[in-house]
Amino acid sequence: MTRLGDSVARASALLAQDLSSESTVEQLLTETKARRYLDLSDLSAKEQAELIASRTVEVLPAVAKLAERIEKRRGEGKGLGIKLGIDPTGADVHLGHAVPMIILNRFQRMGHDVTLLIGDFTAKIGDPSGRTSERPPLTDDDIAKNLAGYREQVRPFFDFEKVNFRQNSEWLGPFTFPELLGLLAHVPASQLLQREDFRTRLASGAGLTMTEMLYPIAQGLDSVALECDVELGGADQLLNLQMGRKLMELKGQKPQLVVTMPLIEGTDGSGAKMSKSKNNYVGLKATPDDVFGKIMSVPDRLMEPYLKAWTEWTDQEIAQVLSRVEEKSLHPMDLKKILAGEMVSALYGVEAAMAARAGFVAQFSKKSFADVETLPEVDLGEHGAEQITVVLSKVLDFQPSASAARRVAKQNGLRFVLETEAGQQNVVLTEAQAIRPLAEVVAETAAGATTVYLKAGRKIAQLKGL
Repeated sequence: MTRLGDSVARASALLAQDLSSESTVEQLLTETKARRYLDLSDLSAKEQAELIASRTVEVLPAVAKLAERIEKRRGEGKGLGIKLGIDPTGADVHLGHAVPMIILNRFQRMGHDVTLLIGDFTAKIGDPSGRTSERPPLTDDDIAKNLAGYREQVRPFFDFEKVNFRQNSEWLGPFTFPELLGLLAHVPASQLLQREDFRTRLASGAGLTMTEMLYPIAQGLDSVALECDVELGGADQLLNLQMGRKLMELKGQKPQLVVTMPLIEGTDGSGAKMSKSKNNYVGLKATPDDVFGKIMSVPDRLMEPYLKAWTEWTDQEIAQVLSRVEEKSLHPMDLKKILAGEMVSALYGVEAAMAARAGFVAQFSKKSFADVETLPEVDLGEHGAEQITVVLSKVLDFQPSASAARRVAKQNGLRFVLETEAGQQNVVLTEAQAIRPLAEVVAETAAGATTVYLKAGRKIAQLKGL
């Protein structure tokens, strides 16, 4: 059995146990944390290709071609040349930025050679992917500052001691205008304009500069210069990555394989990509308690994509716990606590993860909320006849609108927390209940409770006048 197979066997045994148990969870996090550093070089070429493909959107031209390339390089006594380009455009990094680094780390542990390409030249153009306006260019000082912050923040997910660093100003700086014209003669303008964001901007009458149109060419020249076997990029980068294949062919090189990664949805459950501008992100500089709490606030449906994106769990293990949730032998809240623990463990270690877990449980599970902090209150005598969505939006100001509150319910983020002599119980409210009068729903669901709290995401209010 491979080293990964041994680890999966140990973890699977733990995943079959009581996952509300602190000792079981600590053992599991210790196992999966160690797996982040596990040597994967004993996997066959097919197993390596399939493990990479299991966490990506596409492998082009095919997963089998990736396995063939791995096998060929092994026969030559070396690993694949893997490239990821980074435009250092921001000083603060979030979990969405960790996704490609986790994939790169797996390639490293499989024995392949990873190059991080610092786009110091292209950062002065600005990658227009997905943007509705041209991005302001960066200065050399901006690039140096952002790169230093980026490296420090993603370090928990990636071994920077085993990586090659290159800057594309090395070859793009000296590139001459005649060389560029010769290259562009083989690239139809229609191909560059296939990008949906470009078409949208042109249709709306917005500007589109020639520098933005040439960005895919510049990125393709990076692949030519490095003669890489594989290039990674987000799913929104596909046309740029394919340009690398085209230019490598034009230069008589064997074209790279393309691996695209998913764009991770933000924590608010709105469907938007995780980003700072939408405030739906988990920052890599956040405290352990903040990381844990933010993950605990996400809709249940995000647990599967988040487990795939940021943990070292295999498909087999994820299927095992989701099956337990389906058959109701595992509560979704217990699984979410493990997911939150995985994130804290990756950034700060297992001990910090268990401490954050204990803090969360103390605040939101074992104690009365009234013992923790002063909470807003809703008087049922005054507001009981109003719809729950209206109470959330108009009375408590927890949501910007009734429709936004309804979306929270649709994403399983709305619930009553009932306190009885036996302890606490969470009752998830459906979308249909969310548009009914508050007092009616309380009467139906909270019989016997001494205290009732209304919880929307991480915001909590106490109901008075039961």
